[in-house]
Amino acid sequence: MDSFWDFLWLVLVTFAFVAYLMILFQILTDLFRDHATSGFLKAVWIIFLIILPFLTAFIYIIARGKSMTERAIAQNQAAREQADAYIKSVAGGGASATEQIASAKALLDSGHITQAEFDQLKAKALA
Repeated sequence: MDSFWDFLWLVLVTFAFVAYLMILFQILTDLFRDHATSGFLKAVWIIFLIILPFLTAFIYIIARGKSMTERAIAQNQAAREQADAYIKSVAGGGASATEQIASAKALLDSGHITQAEFDQLKAKALA
């Protein structure tokens, strides 16, 4: 680094690159989260992200920004509901033993808890 301005330029370029990577990964995540878009269209978006990355990213955000937000909100809501169900099942929640075991089984089937945790919850519900 020869001067302060070289250092400042490096910091700004690094910031812009990291910001672009964050946007790129958000777009890729959204592409694979969207079940309504065909595989062919997803491939086209990815090819254009490789060929014309900045232009394609801006076009994607402008064209699909609203639906991108809706999918992110839906995923966060689903995750919150699963976490609440898990907390309720662990805490007991005043449900009957059958309901507690059923909710624990659903969590086991979805992969949110292990078999050992399921056995522990089942024993607690039956106790």
